[in-house]
Amino acid sequence: MQKHMDILSSFIVGLIFGIGLILAGMTDPSKVIGFLDVAGLWDPSLAFVMGGAILVGVVAFRFARKRSAAFFGGAMRLPTRDDIDRRLVLGSLAFGVGWGMAGFCPGPALTALGTGNGKAVIFVLAMIAGMALFELADKLLHAARRERAHP
Repeated sequence: MQKHMDILSSFIVGLIFGIGLILAGMTDPSKVIGFLDVAGLWDPSLAFVMGGAILVGVVAFRFARKRSAAFFGGAMRLPTRDDIDRRLVLGSLAFGVGWGMAGFCPGPALTALGTGNGKAVIFVLAMIAGMALFELADKLLHAARRERAHP
């Protein structure tokens, strides 16, 4: 029963999130690129979307930190790391460059797939390929480190 509740609650939250992305214009690459074009015809409307998301996130995390279990009884798994390392910086740069070039980030791109947006299909395929390349590179890097540590 718990697994079914987890799946149902995940679906409902994802549906609400997707509807919010559509209503906010986050699934329209031209709107996103207009927001990122601060030196040209800047469209500040997505700043309000981001501000609202940050506000909701801050409140939700404060509330979640006081809980020992999730609403449906599952374990609370909140991030514990707060350091800024090379991987975080490089990942953030890659995310920002991809967002600026394509006008999509992962959530809105997945949502835009449902609208039949061809650019979203290309973006999601490239995103999946990038994730697969990362996993492969990470495994090779860890294997090389183990090999050096235990020749």
